[in-house]
Amino acid sequence: MNDTTETLSVDTADMPPDPTLTAAPTAMKNARETPEEAGPGVIETKNMDVFYGDFKAVADVSMNFAFNEISALIGPSGCGKSTVLRSLNRMNDLIPTARTDGEVLYHGANIYAPGVDPVEIRRRIGMVFQKPNPFPKSIFDNIAWGAKINGFKGSKADMKDLVEGALRQAALWDEVKDKLNESGLSLSGGQQQRLCIARAVATQPDVILMDEPCSALDPIATLRIEELMLELKENYSIIIVTHNMQQAARVSDRTAFFNVELDTKGQRTGYLVEFSPTDQLFTSPKEKATEDYITGRFG
Repeated sequence: MNDTTETLSVDTADMPPDPTLTAAPTAMKNARETPEEAGPGVIETKNMDVFYGDFKAVADVSMNFAFNEISALIGPSGCGKSTVLRSLNRMNDLIPTARTDGEVLYHGANIYAPGVDPVEIRRRIGMVFQKPNPFPKSIFDNIAWGAKINGFKGSKADMKDLVEGALRQAALWDEVKDKLNESGLSLSGGQQQRLCIARAVATQPDVILMDEPCSALDPIATLRIEELMLELKENYSIIIVTHNMQQAARVSDRTAFFNVELDTKGQRTGYLVEFSPTDQLFTSPKEKATEDYITGRFG
């Protein structure tokens, strides 16, 4: 299985709590209040392997994602970019054959440790998918739904403020404020994607994962999403998968290049080649494989 296989049609707002899972450890609950005590980055992977059944899709990934930066994951098809991204908030748990070994530390706490609630992880580490996937509900309810199932306790006025705030953060409020009761599906593709970003923001995460969020959009809508990402990084850490190297160069602070190698069975396993400041990776990469990829010699 490669990283271009199915696009899952679920997100943080689409997953009800699982009562069989215990509460997150204390370190996880307090993570947002005391990040400086939890380690150097918001998310860190240590020797992470991801399997689908017996197939190792990604091998030995160690990365450290900084606070309030945009990190881009690039590489040829099948190198495991989306698999890595989905591992960062346990979205791969929804694939029955998937297994993640090693550690994924969120504010210093391993999200795969026993007793960690994956629903809480997905609230704190939101996801925006490749294709816009608004719910078949009103624009207002698209935003409110995620907050409600995550235990929102405020009044109707508080909910209105939350919806407006999320739409403003997604730079969509001025375009939809007079039609909040209309279907989210009535919006343009770019507006739908910003609605999905607003829906993720409404659950109050501090990390937003984006899996090729502009691949289904036209150039104008793509530019608006890129501008929005640059605005959002003031308050969030963003990790984006993209096939568009120019996009990575435009918006990211650091870029990771992934490549593939064949195992003894001829299966393609992804691995991290390098993770560097974006300007460095594109102008003076450390590895020849990176230089070959960004100059078009392969991929």
